Amino acid sequence: MPSDKKTGYRSGFVAVVGRPNVGKSTLLNALLGHKVAIVSNKPQTTRNTIQCVLTLEGAQVIFLDTPGLHKPLHKLGEYMVKSTFHALEDVDLVLWLVEMGNWTSVEEHVLQELAVVDQPVILVANKADQVASEQQQRFLHDMKEKRDFAEILGVSALEGIGLDTLVDAIVERLEEGPQYYPEDWITDHPERFVIAEFIREELLIRTEEEIPHSIAVDVDEIKEDPKKNLMRVRATIYVERESQKGIVIGKEGKMLKEVGTGARLQIEKLLGVKVFLDLWVKVKKDWRNKPGALKEFGYE
Repeated sequence: MPSDKKTGYRSGFVAVVGRPNVGKSTLLNALLGHKVAIVSNKPQTTRNTIQCVLTLEGAQVIFLDTPGLHKPLHKLGEYMVKSTFHALEDVDLVLWLVEMGNWTSVEEHVLQELAVVDQPVILVANKADQVASEQQQRFLHDMKEKRDFAEILGVSALEGIGLDTLVDAIVERLEEGPQYYPEDWITDHPERFVIAEFIREELLIRTEEEIPHSIAVDVDEIKEDPKKNLMRVRATIYVERESQKGIVIGKEGKMLKEVGTGARLQIEKLLGVKVFLDLWVKVKKDWRNKPGALKEFGYE
């Protein structure tokens, strides 16, 4: 149940949209000061609409981190794009993230799609630290011709530039409302989902080309071991072909061991206890085009 707050408390739901690899997850992690969304240099890393919560002294902002907008190539891609526009239906505000100084055909496509959106749209030009000041001003000025934006801001999620101004701009446009989540909540996703995402992130970092998008992770078990004061986590990594299974495991199991070590350290930070992580790799042929598999992995 949402809790009532004193008069003047603001709250609302904010969708974060933009093309793949523009920095949406990096921005949310920076705003929250906690890791809730995986970050990778591979495009289309976000598959679900991740709900995360920023609680301030006088406001609470619930963010929806949407999958990147792109032309879908398979059923998983179709789900990702559908998920993005579904997230816009019931929000109070839209943050549209673009790359400073880089307006592409995808942005033109998003501009057309957002034409039917009635909610205020704040245009956020990310990666401002990579563009000269004069070029930034020219780009931001050009953006004013694209649409009647609620605000246009330049930020750097990676360097933390302009984030306070962005938060102020968001809160200013939210109406008075209740505190929907407890103050210590940062995401409404269960631990299993976040753990699976951490494992998937480690795989994305270490694998190349098509393999990252052929990977799904399912957490089979999280079990407390009070005698050894640790948490036992068993998870299965699914790939689409036998050749990919060999790559994920690596020579003499080296790749899988590195993935396990990296993910375990992240999970220990999340849970606050020592973790024993047991990883398995299985082949589920062409799973991205099978609705049953998509549902099993939480994408439908």
